[in-house]
Amino acid sequence: MKKSVIALFSIVAFICMMSCNDYETYAEQKEKENNAISKFLKDSSVTVISEAQFKDHGFKTDVSKNEYVFFSQTGVYLQIVREGCGSILKSGETATVLCRFWERNLLTDSIQLTNDVLAYNYRPDKMSVTRSSDTFVASYIDGESLMAGTYSSVSVPSGWLVPLLYVKIGRWEKEGDEIAKVKLIVPHTQGHSYASSGVYPCHYTITYEKGI
Repeated sequence: MKKSVIALFSIVAFICMMSCNDYETYAEQKEKENNAISKFLKDSSVTVISEAQFKDHGFKTDVSKNEYVFFSQTGVYLQIVREGCGSILKSGETATVLCRFWERNLLTDSIQLTNDVLAYNYRPDKMSVTRSSDTFVASYIDGESLMAGTYSSVSVPSGWLVPLLYVKIGRWEKEGDEIAKVKLIVPHTQGHSYASSGVYPCHYTITYEKGI
């Protein structure tokens, strides 16, 4: 029931947004998207660092400074909250990855979707991920993903795959182990189909855990 309600709110919000977008050019929509991202960065006191600085810092972000690295090629912003236990996926490796997430629409400043609540604690989104060199291909496993069920697609947003070059995918095995956790700002070009069509950015908080 809760899943249906959340999905309904997402769909209604999308339809309303698309109705408004009928009177806007794509350039105007992109400007609104950029303004929404800029507002979030300012309101959240985000410190944006370059990819060069990110590399110099050992591919880490300073959470105490609320640092996000900006990837100019994709427009994605990434904060690594926890690097995680286990290991980074190797080239040629395929793994099942479990994700718990919060999705906020930055254009409307509202939570659209989440499975990181008690009702869904037993059922994280499950995706199959394959790495080839520095490229990742992933799809949600049908019937085991709130994202796929809500947005009618098993395709994983490209923005969700950006952190996989830098975080370790593992499971709790001993005291002190922590699963990877990141925060992302994902522009519509790197988002799911509704974000792409509606030209809106999303902020995500996501954990990545290796599936069995």
